[in-house]
Amino acid sequence: MEGGNTIQPFMPVGYSGNVASSSRTHTPADAHGAFHELLKGAIENVNDQQIESRQMTEKLVSGEVDNLHDVIIASEKAGIAMQTTIEVRNKAIEAYETIMRMQV
Repeated sequence: MEGGNTIQPFMPVGYSGNVASSSRTHTPADAHGAFHELLKGAIENVNDQQIESRQMTEKLVSGEVDNLHDVIIASEKAGIAMQTTIEVRNKAIEAYETIMRMQV
């Protein structure tokens, strides 16, 4: 080629390796660990929101906080997070039951 112009492969942001050297195989244990950490983090986040909501409600009752709007917003965030978690759990159970009904 003239001028030394070559086409460079597109790489995701933050990728610093060589295309040929990225042949690392992923094992089921890797996926299990990643899913475990993702699930653990999500549950901890919901728990933190529930705790924050309860603390803000207690502060409102005791008179330490006078902004009702912030308390209601925290309570609604915690409620929505809990509802979402329950729905994800229900979908996971439904998927598991569907898989168990499959004939192999």
